[in-house]
Amino acid sequence: MRCVMIRGEGKGFCAGVDIKELQGHPERIVEVNRGNYLTFRAVRACEVPVVAAVHGFIIGGGIGICGASDVVIAADDAFFSLPEIDRGAMGGASHLARMLPLHKVRALFFTGGKCPASEAYRLGAVEQVVPRAELLEKAREFCSVIAAKSRRALVLAKESLNGIEAHDVDRSYRFEQGFTLEMYMSPDSQKSRDAFVEGKEAAKF
Repeated sequence: MRCVMIRGEGKGFCAGVDIKELQGHPERIVEVNRGNYLTFRAVRACEVPVVAAVHGFIIGGGIGICGASDVVIAADDAFFSLPEIDRGAMGGASHLARMLPLHKVRALFFTGGKCPASEAYRLGAVEQVVPRAELLEKAREFCSVIAAKSRRALVLAKESLNGIEAHDVDRSYRFEQGFTLEMYMSPDSQKSRDAFVEGKEAAKF
């Protein structure tokens, strides 16, 4: 194996943690946090290049997968978002910071807003933006270019590129998760999650 492609089915690539499930089982937050950490770390640590082929919504944990990947190919209907601040949570900024400039990350994080694929492409987070119907074909074409290379060269290139990054995204994400737990235990978080689960607008403060 010389290249891995990750893709999703349905309306979007990935919506992240199921907040409604956590409302019913709040004790699972630590388990969920650790599962996210291990998932994103495994993607980044994969010996060979990982290409994320994304469409529709890329939210929360979807950002983590994309940020841990090496290349992102996006459909023209794709958008990236970290609505955690409106859901009573934290996390994801470490991986979004691997994709977008600092102030764009902060703007998205503080507002819970969306970054369309076209904007992500302009900022260098996305390698290609393609028509939705052509996403799988175009992603496979891109992967085939990588897969034609020497596996040994790819493995060494991946290890060296990970090693020269300015910050350790795995450590940074673990640091973030402490704030996720702290926020989750606050009354404001409960209020935000209740509003989301009940299908209301974002909670007012």
